Amino acid sequence: MIQNATTENRLVWLDVIRCIAMMMVIGVHCIDPFYISPTMRVIPEYTHWAAIYGSLLRPSVPLFVMMTGLLLLPVKQQPLGTFYKKRIYRVLFPFLIWSVLYSMFPWFTGLLGLPKEIIGDFFCYTQGHESQSLMDSLKDVAMIPFNFSHKENHMWYIYLLIGMYLYMPFFSGWIEKASNKTKQTFLFIWIVSLFIPYIREYVANMLFDRNGYVFGTDTWNEFSMLYYFAGFNGYMLLGHYVKQGNNWSVLKTFLICAIMFAIGYYVTYRGFSTTAANPNATETEMELYFTFCSPNVLLMTLAVFLILQKVVINTPIVVKALANMTKCGFGIYMVHYFVVGPFFLLIGPSAIPIPLQVPLMAVCIFICSWAFTALMYKLMPKKAHYIMG
Repeated sequence: MIQNATTENRLVWLDVIRCIAMMMVIGVHCIDPFYISPTMRVIPEYTHWAAIYGSLLRPSVPLFVMMTGLLLLPVKQQPLGTFYKKRIYRVLFPFLIWSVLYSMFPWFTGLLGLPKEIIGDFFCYTQGHESQSLMDSLKDVAMIPFNFSHKENHMWYIYLLIGMYLYMPFFSGWIEKASNKTKQTFLFIWIVSLFIPYIREYVANMLFDRNGYVFGTDTWNEFSMLYYFAGFNGYMLLGHYVKQGNNWSVLKTFLICAIMFAIGYYVTYRGFSTTAANPNATETEMELYFTFCSPNVLLMTLAVFLILQKVVINTPIVVKALANMTKCGFGIYMVHYFVVGPFFLLIGPSAIPIPLQVPLMAVCIFICSWAFTALMYKLMPKKAHYIMG
């Protein structure tokens, strides 16, 4: 099936997954104002649709990690420095440039004489804590090597991506020598580790007085028994493991994936909506069922990945468009968060039904970010393309 979906050595179905994943990421950020903004959270219809769309779109980041594992594992034999230079430098410079732009944006709004509330309009996580101070912006810039600020929440993934690149050559050495059975054992233990967030919440906190500590963790030790099998490296290995596709028919694949997705979605939706209904719930408690490394999100992610592997596209114009989107993908990711707030201000107060607002916002933001990134590629000298990734 992979050969049928390959055009000029491109895995077209992988471009489709990348496109879907990008739309999911943007969609996730479109619902941020629905349950983060104090004015929106008190409106039941907004929290209801935040639960529906937020649950539906959870496979977004894990899909990207699976694609990374599929494309790069095992790492080709090359000096360690060569791999790091090729992979990390490609994301590091645009990450730093755009992080600085996001951090300095509040100060720029002050120079333009705009009210500080506009910062909260652009970045909902800053509402109630807006500042146009140059010193505060410079503090955010100084913090970039350590963590992201609430003005560029989406940058958390770049820290993860750089970490995966650092780890990948070492992980690859094991993958090259490991049998399929050994990989399956690793994936099984990893799947067990995905239950840890729920064990912490519902076992340690309710049955024992351990304040969320499980499997040997405590105030002096954050590394649990399953720590070395946990995290996003499982999604990387899973992407590598399923790269050859499956031998199931399209109908069988669809039925199995539909069941997997439905189970994962139900758990995610019920968990999040129940917590969101509690006005005293903390942000951490609300995000519990949205945890990417959880069994419910794994079910949805694997279901989406397997069904999209069966996609066959032979229309040249569509193949070309998907290839261009892939080229612009990193730039789209860098840029899109700048326009989430403005599009919400444009669409949110309109007469458009709330169920349609999120998909409409996501499509508009995607097109706008893609057009901007493609234009920058066209206008900038080739040597400056690293700015967009």
